[in-house]
Amino acid sequence: MKMSRLVAFSSSLLLGAALALTGAGIANADSSAAAVDYVALGDSYSSGVGAGSYDGSSCKRSSRAYPALWAAANSPSSFDFAACSGARTGDVTGGQLGKLAASTDLVSISIGGNDAGFADVMTTCVLQSEATCLNRIATARSYVDTTLPGRLDSVYTAIRSKAPSARVVVLGYPRFYQLGGGCIAGLSEKERSAINAASDHLNTATAKRAADHGFTFGDVRTTFTGHEICSSSSWLHSVNWLNIGESYHPTAAGQSGGYLPVFKSAL
Repeated sequence: MKMSRLVAFSSSLLLGAALALTGAGIANADSSAAAVDYVALGDSYSSGVGAGSYDGSSCKRSSRAYPALWAAANSPSSFDFAACSGARTGDVTGGQLGKLAASTDLVSISIGGNDAGFADVMTTCVLQSEATCLNRIATARSYVDTTLPGRLDSVYTAIRSKAPSARVVVLGYPRFYQLGGGCIAGLSEKERSAINAASDHLNTATAKRAADHGFTFGDVRTTFTGHEICSSSSWLHSVNWLNIGESYHPTAAGQSGGYLPVFKSAL
């Protein structure tokens, strides 16, 4: 990163913190980040599936997704929205890194859930027996232990190679269920607990790989606490038979209230 760009970026963050502490508006603080070149990578949790207001592409990029919300508030010098619904690690390395360059200052990414078979886990648990559900979750956890770390390493190494001076923020995934919540039908409490534990397992593995590459991990479980499925104010879609693709994805409130604050805090 050129020294002038580093100084501008660092100054913008310090100014944002100072304005926040003195009671100045967030919009004014965020607008000082104009010198940043930002690229948003990843899967449906970054593209904004579930939030609506899509761009019409098969990637279902939403103007309500956290990358678009941050860009709208900050007016960076450039913003490339490459995240895509259904993306796996190979899709990132094979098709999303073209916008990265030596001048890139900021990168965000959520990835790994599709590699671990998240969609198949949820389909299995909704449609089949509790025993089958738990076995499928165990298979996903094994994948996270044995195969996913190497695939994350490939993605993170490629990002660093193409954007050697960028700050990289890796966003995790929320827990999906509030245990002991208000759901009176659907999955058993044992299944819900196992799904939550599997999400924790994935986040732990992802956070470790991110840290080993010098990246910042953004843990969204904190902001989603109290807003899981079965809570009185869910920021996640439950199974939606009329729009199955949005099932188990953040709503617009989940993007603005769950993901965006974590991303901003990481900066």
